[in-house]
Formats: sequence, C-alpha cells, structure tokens
Amino acid sequence: MVMVTHKAIPAVSLTCARTGVAARGDERGMRPMQARAFAMRGEQYLLIKSPPASGKSRALMFIALDKLHNQGLRKAIIIVPERAIGASFADAPLSQAGFWADWVVAPQWNLCNAPGGDEGSARGSRVEAVRLFLEAAERVLVCTHATFRFAAEALGIAAFDGCLLAVDEFHHASADDDNRLGTLVSELIARDQAHVVAMTGSYFRGDAAPVLRPADEARFATVTYTYYEQLHGYEHLKALDIGYYFYAGSYLDSIHKVLDSSLKTIVHIPNVNARESTADKIREANEIMGALGTWQGEEAATGFHLIEGADGRLLRVADLVDDEPSRRNRVMAALKDPAGRGQRDHVDIIIALGMAKEGFDWIWCEHALTVGYRASLTEVVQIIGRATRDAPGKVRARFTNLIAEPDASQEAVVEALNDTLKAIAASLLMEQVLAPRFNFTPKGAGPRPGFDYGEGGYQPDKANIGHCPETGACHLEIRGLAMPSSREAQRICAEDMNELLATFVQDPVTLGRGLFDHEMVPQDLTQLRMGKIVRDRYPDQSEADQEAIRQHAVAALVLTQKARPEMAGEMVGEARNEARNADTSNGENVLRANTDFVDGIRRYALEVRELDIDLIDSINPFASAYAVLSRALDEGLLRQVEEEIAGRKIAISHDDARALAMRARAFQKERGRPPALAAADPWERRMAEGVLALRRHARQKAREQTRAEEATAHV
Repeated sequence: MVMVTHKAIPAVSLTCARTGVAARGDERGMRPMQARAFAMRGEQYLLIKSPPASGKSRALMFIALDKLHNQGLRKAIIIVPERAIGASFADAPLSQAGFWADWVVAPQWNLCNAPGGDEGSARGSRVEAVRLFLEAAERVLVCTHATFRFAAEALGIAAFDGCLLAVDEFHHASADDDNRLGTLVSELIARDQAHVVAMTGSYFRGDAAPVLRPADEARFATVTYTYYEQLHGYEHLKALDIGYYFYAGSYLDSIHKVLDSSLKTIVHIPNVNARESTADKIREANEIMGALGTWQGEEAATGFHLIEGADGRLLRVADLVDDEPSRRNRVMAALKDPAGRGQRDHVDIIIALGMAKEGFDWIWCEHALTVGYRASLTEVVQIIGRATRDAPGKVRARFTNLIAEPDASQEAVVEALNDTLKAIAASLLMEQVLAPRFNFTPKGAGPRPGFDYGEGGYQPDKANIGHCPETGACHLEIRGLAMPSSREAQRICAEDMNELLATFVQDPVTLGRGLFDHEMVPQDLTQLRMGKIVRDRYPDQSEADQEAIRQHAVAALVLTQKARPEMAGEMVGEARNEARNADTSNGENVLRANTDFVDGIRRYALEVRELDIDLIDSINPFASAYAVLSRALDEGLLRQVEEEIAGRKIAISHDDARALAMRARAFQKERGRPPALAAADPWERRMAEGVLALRRHARQKAREQTRAEEATAHV
C-alpha cells in the first residue's frame, strides 16, 4: 500500500495465532462461540455479544430449534434490521454436521424475500402475514425490525406470548423512549411471557443512550465471545491493521494513495451532507473508478464495471452508489449469488455509500476503506467487520479511514478537529476490543485456575500477571483495587467494560482535554469523568460498587495503552513504516499473538515495580494517542489547538465538586490532614479546589433559597 507517511496515524495491528479453532466444529457441528451460546439455551433472556463472522446466525438456529422442540415454545420469530440480512437465516442442513434437526424456513414465512418494502400497503400486508403466521402450523418466521414493530403495534405484545423473539443486530435497540424497538423489548420483558435472544457484534451505540435500561439488562444472561478469541482462532487470516490517514484538499485527489487495486476492497464514500463530500456521489464513484484504470465496459449479467488497471489486470467493480433501480438490483443480485460469492475473483472492488456494512457477507474482503468519519463507533466496528472474515489465501485484513486534515487557518479550529477526535476514539476503542479479556483482583488474591504466571509461577510477593492459553484472558493483581460485591456489579465488570469505555473515549470534552490540555490532572478524567459515567449508567449500584466498576474500567483502558508501547520496540521513521507494511510483527503499535500482550504488561509492571490503582488513576489514558497525533499533524496546528483548549477552562461543576470533596474526605482519613491548595502534588491541589468549589456551590444555593423565600414572603 502506498501512503503519505507524514499524514498518517499509524495503524494498530493484531497478528493472529491462526489456531484454526474458530472454524472447527464439535460433534454437533458447533463452532466454539456457538457451543458457548448453546450451553445457555435454557435462559429466557439471552444476550450474545460476538464479532462478525463468528457464527451468530447459526448459533441462533441451534438455540431456536431447542426452544421449539424441548422447551415448549410455540413459535420462533427472527428479526433482522434489513431485508438483505434475512438470507443469513435461510435453510441450513444442520444434521449433516451432527445436530439432531435441520433449520427450515417455509418460503412464505421469510418475509425478507417478499416483494415491496415496509411502507404503505406493503406494511399492511406484512402485518397481516405476521398475524397469519401466528395462527399457522409452521413455527419459524423471518422478518425485519420494521415489520416486527408494525406487527407489535397492530396485534399487541400479548400476541407473542410463548414465542421466541430473536433480535439480530441488537444495538439498533435503545433505552431512549423514542426508540420503538427498545420500547417493545422492554414491554416483552415486563410481560414476561416470551423468550428473547439478542445478538450483536457491537454492544454500544454512537449516542448517549444505552442499548437496554439497567433493570432490563439485569434480566439477560450474557454470552461473550471476543474479537481476540475469534481472530486468533482463524485458519487463514494472519494480521488485522487499523489505520487513519489524513489528506488535504479533496479526498478524490488522495484516495489513490491508500486504495490498492490488488486488494479485495470495499470503499465507502462519504454521505452527501458530510464535509468530505463533493455533494455529487455519482461523480465521486466515477472518479474513484477512473483512478483504478481505464474503463472497458459493463458486464451485462452482473452490472459490474470492467476496468483495466495499470498492471494490465481486468478489475471487476460493483457500483452500489448509482441507485438507478434496475442497475442496482442487478448488481445486488450478483453480489448475493451463492456461486459468485464462493469465488475469489467474482468481484474486486465494491464502491458503496450506505450499503455493504452491517450483515454484508463478502469473505474475500481484505480492505475496508472509508472516507470521513462515520455516524457512530458502532458503524465503524461494523465496517471493520466486513474485512475480518476468514478465507483461503487471505493473510491480512485492513481498515483505513481517510480523514480531511484540519485547516489551521479556520477560526473554529477545535471544531475542525471533531472528525479526528472521533477517529482517535474509534482507534482507542478498537484497541480495547482487540485486547484479551481482563480478570482483575486485589494484590494477594491468589492464582486463578487455568492461568500461566510465567517463570516461577504465581508468587505472593511478585506482580502476578497470568495468561490463559485457551482464551487469551489476562489475570492481573492490582494493589488497592476495589472488587464489586453485588451480582450485577460483578456482571458489569465482567461484561460491560467496552460499553463503558466507548462512552468515555467518544466524549469530545474528555478526549480534547486528555489530548491537548497539558495542565490537566489525569484524575480529572480517570476518577471524576469516569466516575460520573458509571454513576449515570448504573445509578442503582451502591457507591462502593460504582467505585469498583470505575476502577476496573480505568485499569482496562490504561493497561491496554501501557502494554502497547512496551511491545512496540524502538523503530522510527521510514524503517518503521517499511517494516509495518512488510510485516506487522515488527511494526509500532502491534498487539500480537499468544503471550505478547501479557508480556508487554509484565514489562511495564517490572518498570513501575508494582501495579497500584492510585498509580493507574494518575496516568493520562490518552497520552499515547497524543504522541501519535503529534507526529501526524502540523506543529503549528497542534499548538493552536492546545492554546484553544487551555483557554476554555471549565469551572468545577457541583457534581465534580462533590466527587472531589468525597475524594478529599478519603484523603484526610488516610493522611490525617485535608488536601492542601499549595501542595506539590497536582491531584492533592485539585481535591482542595473541589472542597472550596463545593462550599461555593453550597453558599450559592443558600443565597438562591433565601431570595426565593423573600420573594414568596412579599407575595
């Protein structure tokens, strides 16, 4: 791949172990994730968090058949976000691999294949189809989210008593009152007469609303299969690279620098309303094809463009930007054709705008190239998932986000950096998603079964860091770490860390201060900001459990960041970039196979002597991201942004002042004195400022109350 190195945020890379376990079926034909989910088949409410291509669709088939035949449910309704994904739930001969039944959907009950959309008269016919299905002898229905919403509104929630509702791409639901799918799920849980299986590859949204209300989420048993397990269990794919690259001017003048025609690629051009767009999507698609080579014509059967590349190869390009109905339908039919999808050379490049993301299955895709930041972190994760499927001969997969370089001449330079901040947030989150699962315990808690603690094994006086060869999970002892006491808090620490960190890293104020405010005290982010996020998200948890959740989340983020530099080596300049392009095992920011991640943490632990929660809280979790950004952007621009951030000093809010005062109380109990404003330690000064700020807030509240009472007395 050709790239402009001084404009690049270097890729985060994972080099995989290629154990082949992820594709290996057991005696029932179940892959590891599917077997893990099937073991939980008796749960009334089941949430499956698993990456794209891990086999969620087939896992649901196994579970649904058991619920229909062994658990007394009368119907199974599979609910997908769009009609194209309905194909994932077509008939499957499961018995050929050892299961006791086959998955069969009668043609008339796969409503995703019915003509028309979900609007107008078609809406009424689909609702009527759902009603007829509930009365019919057949037991499996496939429909869209929209069809289910309309049917539930027309027929009532009670119509689905005794049914399994399986919701694919569950992150489309939301606890927000305006999200009808989320409301219907809450109503199903409140009625408690149906079973719900929710499946998603990205259980976080791009907005502030959680997917489920805490009370509803507590009803679900969770099956988690990590990206780490999935990618290391592949047979063919060796490396996944994630990179962000800046361009100046029009992206059409730079896209050829990152678009490699030798790679099977999906190109997502920007929305016509995005600042990267020229507002002419057809011209953009044509110019991208022009950059690939010389147009030779259009293939009649498929609608693919035939383009002769500079190397003489004939490229087959699918244009999903042109939305002329007959041409679009022809191209989509060719992409869905099972015979074509099974052939590596069926298509080379796909150019899309809003399609070919969620649920789009093209196993040969090696490169997902996206122009401009997308609508949400969820969308980014879904797009990356298009390239992470295993396929013969596919050794490396890439995600590249081509982003407009901020212009230092703009007055609102901080606003111009919004897309850059979002891209960094996505990078930080993906590092977390790709990392192995953490198992944190306090110092001296003892070894965990199945974990390897390195030479000498577990020793009470050492910084014990264990690695589970089977799952890749890490066990780390941290002095002073608080442990969750309630069952729900324990579940949150085990299952919800990525969701919490998604909220944390995508907050622009948090990220902006962490990157550019060099006078910022790290605890303002790790303790105050993360503490507020935890309190807002889990208000029903005790203060002690909220603090335990906060500590586990911060430790996961900080230690992931600290493991990476320890593993990176000292390569610089062109040698580093050349090595990264040739072999990610020698590149910077590499999260490699087997024990490399835990070895990086072990080296960091040796450097600091002991992992301690106070030390972890004192580390700016965005420091490594700033180091990368400072190499990619102009020094003058960085200075201008830093001055702008520094000039926007934020007054201490009542919530932050109260949180600081509580920290100050703990400080006084431990030290026998209150924190001092003149202390050398910046965090001690910050706590003292918080105490004063809380007093000011109290005085202001008292004054306002007095004025209100005086006004009432005069009346």
